[in-house]
Amino acid sequence: MLIFICLCSWSLTGVFGDEVKSVSVMEGDSVTLTPNDADIKGENLIMWRFGHNSLIVKINRNDNKRQFPDERFRDRLKLDQTGSLTITNTRITDSGLYQVLGTSKDTPVSIFNITVYAHLPVPVISNSSSSSQQNCSLLCSVVNVSDVTLSWYKGNSLLSSISVSDLNRSLSLHLECLDDSYSCVVNNPISNQTQHLNTELCQPCSGMSVI
Repeated sequence: MLIFICLCSWSLTGVFGDEVKSVSVMEGDSVTLTPNDADIKGENLIMWRFGHNSLIVKINRNDNKRQFPDERFRDRLKLDQTGSLTITNTRITDSGLYQVLGTSKDTPVSIFNITVYAHLPVPVISNSSSSSQQNCSLLCSVVNVSDVTLSWYKGNSLLSSISVSDLNRSLSLHLECLDDSYSCVVNNPISNQTQHLNTELCQPCSGMSVI
């Protein structure tokens, strides 16, 4: 089964009235935010702000001096002469709005919205059937995740799915017998993890061979 993995980036118009570029990144990876050259042309002092009020880095392009006043990003920020900001070893708490400011304008010249996603665990499939039941009652579970989708597949066909907003969630599947390959998938916009159903949890239907 093929489940796409992508680095998602798109633009929208935010509450600021300016275009907000949204970027998704996996926790621990690096991400670079690059303002348009036209936005910062002629700006000698470039500042990056996290959220609405927190100044995290600024550079004076005349003498190339940089300041990093926010301890939350200690040793994880790189700012070059073009105004491009790189955040290394990203954390979930880095999610939010990043604004580029100059000295000639009262409003941000560029705005980015970063979402940092945690690494996904492999889902766990268990048999919840009682000893008296002839069929299979299966549970696919994930823990310590949020804002993901949990799905059951039969071969490449989607059987059911739920959106998981809390930390622990399960999705059930009921079978009389195993008549195809089944798998459970947890995914967010940029990654996924798959667990295939073990035939020891549910016996194949008569005459079927499952590899």
